[in-house]
Amino acid sequence: MLYFVATPIGNLGDISLRALETLKSVDVIACEDTRVSIKLLNHYQIKKQLISYHKFNEKVSAKGILNLLKEGKNVAVISDSGMPCISDPGSTLVDLLVSENQPYTVIPGANAGLCALILSGFNAKKFTFVGFLSENKKEKIIQIEDVKNFSGSLIIYVSPHNLLKDLSFLYDVLGDRKVCLVCEITKMFEKKYYFSLNNIPELEIKGEYVLIVEGASIDKQNEINNLSINEHIEYYLAQGMSRNEAIKKVGKDRNIKNPYKNLKS
Repeated sequence: MLYFVATPIGNLGDISLRALETLKSVDVIACEDTRVSIKLLNHYQIKKQLISYHKFNEKVSAKGILNLLKEGKNVAVISDSGMPCISDPGSTLVDLLVSENQPYTVIPGANAGLCALILSGFNAKKFTFVGFLSENKKEKIIQIEDVKNFSGSLIIYVSPHNLLKDLSFLYDVLGDRKVCLVCEITKMFEKKYYFSLNNIPELEIKGEYVLIVEGASIDKQNEINNLSINEHIEYYLAQGMSRNEAIKKVGKDRNIKNPYKNLKS
């Protein structure tokens, strides 16, 4: 059996009894970074064979893990913190397991995005997970345009070296919105900052952050659809999209089943 096991996102006490039992019972533990994982495992006196499974060796390592399973080994997959596959390595392995009809399961636990959402006090009844923004500007624009008119909260992961750049980008695309920036979640010096995107305070840039952005107002949601179809297309072309990408996005915004046919008429 293959187990995707959630690990603490800060406080080492935030791990379930079932997760500990699983890590103690398996034959091999695949880690995003063995140097990080060994601290958790030593804390709970767990000594197992460790192998590396990270974004730079995912395809090769996934095949190696599959071979271990076929040999009858039980394997646990953990990331540096939180749930594997959620902005962490794991999805490539899941795809391979599904294609090979190999069973796997999940041992649930901590998740930084959901913790930050609750800490923010923003709308937790309706939200979407964006994850890390792409380093590619064109892809990043598409990421945010896809959720620009969503009325629920946006959960965005931010690395320290991209923090100010991403905040500025979000202001350019979303306009002025209220946000809550959360860091050191579950740790002694857990912090949250409330501000608006056009008025960023002085921030201590250290560690990774979760940014919660308020959803679009009803007026904002409907504003773009009040444009003519040609204006709507031009709007996305100005954002750097190709014509085909812009037409598809307009079709999605307007809930048109066949965007090419409808948008050309």
